[in-house]
Parts: sequence; C-alpha cells; structure tokens
Amino acid sequence: MPESMHYDDFDICIIGGGAVGLACAFRLSQKYRVLLVERQAIWGNETSSRSSEVIHAGLYYPPNSLKERLCLQGKSMLYDFCYEHGIGINNIGKLIVAPSKAHPKLDHLAHQAQRLAIPLERWDHTQIRQCEPQVRAAEALWSPTTGIFDSHEYLQKLATLAENNHALLMQQTHFISAYPTTDNSWQVQLNSAGEPCEIHCDLLINCGGLAAQTIATKIKDSQQEGNSDIEFHSPLHAIPPLQPCRGHYFSYSGPSPFQHLIYPLPEQGLTGLGIHATLDLQGQTRFGPDSELLPRPTNFAEPLYDYRINSNRQAIFEKAIRQYFPKLESKRLQPSYAGIRPRLVTKEGQISDFEIVKNTTAGPKSIHCFGIESPGLTASLAIADYLGQHV
Repeated sequence: MPESMHYDDFDICIIGGGAVGLACAFRLSQKYRVLLVERQAIWGNETSSRSSEVIHAGLYYPPNSLKERLCLQGKSMLYDFCYEHGIGINNIGKLIVAPSKAHPKLDHLAHQAQRLAIPLERWDHTQIRQCEPQVRAAEALWSPTTGIFDSHEYLQKLATLAENNHALLMQQTHFISAYPTTDNSWQVQLNSAGEPCEIHCDLLINCGGLAAQTIATKIKDSQQEGNSDIEFHSPLHAIPPLQPCRGHYFSYSGPSPFQHLIYPLPEQGLTGLGIHATLDLQGQTRFGPDSELLPRPTNFAEPLYDYRINSNRQAIFEKAIRQYFPKLESKRLQPSYAGIRPRLVTKEGQISDFEIVKNTTAGPKSIHCFGIESPGLTASLAIADYLGQHV
C-alpha cells in the first residue's frame, strides 16, 4: 500500500470474497486502491467452493445473455490463468448423454454450439460404449473444452495476487452500512472480528452472493437512517428478489467408473443441468447437484441457510443416476456436501440472467451483482473485466 494512502481511504470497496469479489480485487487493484471485505474466515466458503469445480463450455445459456457472453470469455481466461499460475486443472471433457436418438434437447445444444463456434462432436451408441462402457445412452455430445479445476487454489491465488497489488483484504469483516458524504464518497461502517471500524471510498461493488440483496438495502442514498429508496438500471427498477436453490452432492467411493464428466440432458427451463457425474483432480467421482428451491426471503432479510443433506435425497439421486449409469452401487454412494445458489427467477418461474446493475441516484456510485450462480465460477474473471468497464 502506498505510504500516502490512508488506511480509511480507498477508491473501491468490494463486499464479498467469493470468486467474483476476489477476481474484481485482483483486476481492479492493478489500477485502483482496493479494499475487499469478507464476513467468513475462508474465501468463497458460502457458494464458490461449494460447486462442481467445472469449467463450463458455454452451451446452455440464452442467446446474448450475460451468462452466455461472460461464460465464453471467462472459460478461456480461466484456463489461461490456471496454467499460468500452476493451479490444478484438467481439460477432461464431458459427454452430454441422451436416452434416444435425435433427441430435441440434444439437437438444441448442437445448434447452440454451432452458433457459438464451440467445439462439439456427436457420438453414436458405439462410440459412447468404446469411450465410457459404463454409460447407457443412445447418443451423446462430446464437449472437449469442458474441464475441472481446483477452485480453492484459484480463490487463494486471486487473493494473493490482489495483495501483491497492495489491495487490502479483510476476512471475518461484516459490512454494516454505507452513506454518502458531502464530498461525493461513501462512509462505510464495518465490523472486523468484533471491532467496529469506518472507511471511506468512491465506489462500492456488491459481490455478496446470497447476501447481495440484503447488502443493497444497507447502502443508503442519504444520511437519514432507514432511507433505502434505491433504484437501479434494471427492468424491475428495484432489487431483484432472491430465489435460493440448494444443490446436494454425493461422493462415490472406490475407483471411478468414468474417464470423463457425464451429464444428462438439462432439466426443463434450465432449472438445473441434471444430476451429473464429475471427477475431482484425484480421479474420484461425485454426483450432483440436484435443485431444491428454498423459501424466498421476505423483505430482503437474509435467512440462516442449512447445508445439511437430508437422507431422503439418496433415493432421488439413485433414480436419476441410473438413467445413464445402470450399474450404480448404492453402498458406494455417500452424502458429501451441499451448496446454495443465489438464483434469480422471472415471474413465469424461468431462471433469470445475471443482473449487474448500477444505482441511479445522485452522489457516489455503487455496482451490484445479483444472481451470480453457475456459470459464475467459470465466468469470474470475465465478470471482473466487465465490472471494470463500469468503474
């Protein structure tokens, strides 16, 4: 940190130390004085590290959506970053399997790949059996640009690089509130390890994940307590409501039955990608996630989330997995972990795009990242660059 810089004086304060917050800290600290605050003691402990650790190819998302654009950009950036910094990674590829030939969902994904110039091959039953003899499918799409990586190493490397750029990263630090000052900056109240503190900054970036909506209500447009009449450049002209979605994962003990990632066809309305089989960098198989919608928070309050896995989920998993892996051995399937995705949905119940919006009130500016679920991990570096264009 430059000697002329005061501890309480920053260009940018980032709230949230998941993949997107840390990627922003890394990118923006190359040019600006950055503070990042994270309420947990571990980076990405709430969403980013509770994932499949898959680098997505970019096949599934609505045309010209932020999810599609930023996934495609972020995929290449993430591969390059991991190779450059020695982060565990494997360009393992995946099969998207269909129970019947010429399945319309498979055709749709093939057309998507052609439109986006994503490498893809169509495999028949014989090719599938030669490559993955344990998989039952009539036809499949082979995606060679899908991979896996060590998300924990990735998060830690982003944090280290940001600190090397003189960013200040504070864990176990809660964002309390922010008010505009007379000099067009933010007065930000924090609580760090039980101790209250105050900083000033020119720009706030809300990367709070599951807490993003709650954080937005604590950024006031005046010094009057309780005034939270915040408007955004968004179709709703309001903070979009959160629809939390819990996803469970089961591990599969013993040798892996697969050499690559195995995905069923995506669920209706893209509510999920189906309970798929992934491998970690040690070659162990895990299945998940499923999609369990949780009650919506009221008045943008943040509930206490339950990450335990209910025993009744195993029967659901077994039924889904046996559709493409009929030789599944139940005794080898064990509950592993759960994650909760900060999902947005439309009034019709369809999954919404990422919403990255700026406040429109006079005074200092804030940027808010809502609904950053999958493919947010793959897209994290591209999201950081996208935010950097609006600083």
